[in-house]
Amino acid sequence: MYDSIISVAELTVELGGNPVLRGLGLTVAAGEIVAVVGPNGSGKSTLLRCLAGLQPATFGEVRVFGEPPVDDGPFWRRVALLGDEPAWYPGLTTREHLELMAAVHPRTRMTVEAALEVFALVERADAAPLNLSTGQRQRLSLAAALLRPSTLLLLDEPERGLDAAFRGRLADLLDAYADEGGTVVMATHDQGLAARAREVSPTGVTA
Repeated sequence: MYDSIISVAELTVELGGNPVLRGLGLTVAAGEIVAVVGPNGSGKSTLLRCLAGLQPATFGEVRVFGEPPVDDGPFWRRVALLGDEPAWYPGLTTREHLELMAAVHPRTRMTVEAALEVFALVERADAAPLNLSTGQRQRLSLAAALLRPSTLLLLDEPERGLDAAFRGRLADLLDAYADEGGTVVMATHDQGLAARAREVSPTGVTA
């Protein structure tokens, strides 16, 4: 049995021979919301990729649910990742993208109609994602991530493209996710989101 959802020890990552992360340590317990903060280039996204099993460590150890993260089906049934904007299906509408997510994950955290309402997409439900604004597409990405069942949310700048009002709503949604026992690790530049979380820095993360 693992003592924490995430355990990172002495994590070092070099890209192109240049150190991006060096000697990083971090533990995250179930129900925590952690905000990874720091300037661009400080390694925030690299840390998330390591936690998602998408970036190998040069040195050190990363464990998620007590095991090294692996990019496979069992891992992704427990983890939802919001990174770069996904490649949308051009023939599907906003609603149909969420319906597809619900078909793949039958035990969703909310219905498609509820997700459209929560993420202020009702009026754009029949539009293709490529016809949405940047903020609307980000809300659709968040809706897809929070619609599906998961235990761990990994979010890379979830505030991207969102107005101030919806950033506040997002903070409430993440609080609710954590209250249900979920764990959130997000890289963010938004001070409001960070203030609602435990703040850590990839250049000096402490357990």
